[in-house]
Amino acid sequence: MPFVIPPLVKWAIAAVGGAAAARWVVREVRRVNQELDRVKTAPATDAAARKSLPTLRRDPRTGEWRVV
Repeated sequence: MPFVIPPLVKWAIAAVGGAAAARWVVREVRRVNQELDRVKTAPATDAAARKSLPTLRRDPRTGEWRVV
């Protein structure tokens, strides 16, 4: 004997699942935006500290990238 689910129950299950998915998406978007805002407001590195960090530069003779 096959198990029959009435259409109204199927629609209700789909609505609950859709609402749960939408709620999860909203929470995730808010979390990501909050993290992006936190990074945006973080102080940038000052110029003196930036110059002390190694950078990649292309060697004009060989064309290879080197850490300088």
